[in-house]
Amino acid sequence: MPEERSYHHGDLRRAVLDAALDVIATQGVAAVSLRDLARRAGVSHAAPAHHFGDRTGLLTAIATEGHGLLADALAGADLREMGVRYVRFALDHPAHFEVMSRTDLQHRDDPDLVAARDRAAARLRAGLDDLPAVRHGDADPELAALAAWSLAHGFAALHLAGRVPERPDHDPEEIFRALTGFLFR
Repeated sequence: MPEERSYHHGDLRRAVLDAALDVIATQGVAAVSLRDLARRAGVSHAAPAHHFGDRTGLLTAIATEGHGLLADALAGADLREMGVRYVRFALDHPAHFEVMSRTDLQHRDDPDLVAARDRAAARLRAGLDDLPAVRHGDADPELAALAAWSLAHGFAALHLAGRVPERPDHDPEEIFRALTGFLFR
């Protein structure tokens, strides 16, 4: 007799998101399939599509969640500490970070994604007031934001790729603080 599946799941949306994050963290985003995630959640192969529509919808939901988590992580910090928190976010949430960085995998105009992305960007822009050149109108705030984001994102991506040399006396946050020290002297 075939195994009977229960189609009543406590929180299928969360279960599928968590399973997808696990797959991305261990096998990469290319390994994500709704059918596999349904199997992992013990539901019909069509059930995840009811929540996300398709694979791109699922990845959009992951990116949306990631931007929200990032915005929360950046709250209340000065610009330098925001960079440290950005790096910590990437290291603590590598699957979110990967999907957030891959806009080709997302429904870029999804209203929830746009709102979450804008909230995270607004937090970063708020920290730019710490830069004297921005405060005094000597620097373009958009370019200053891009520079700050590039530094934190680049370091996080390099670290996740195993390209940052191991330093037994420093954790990634301390290494990033040292890097920003070169710029904020």
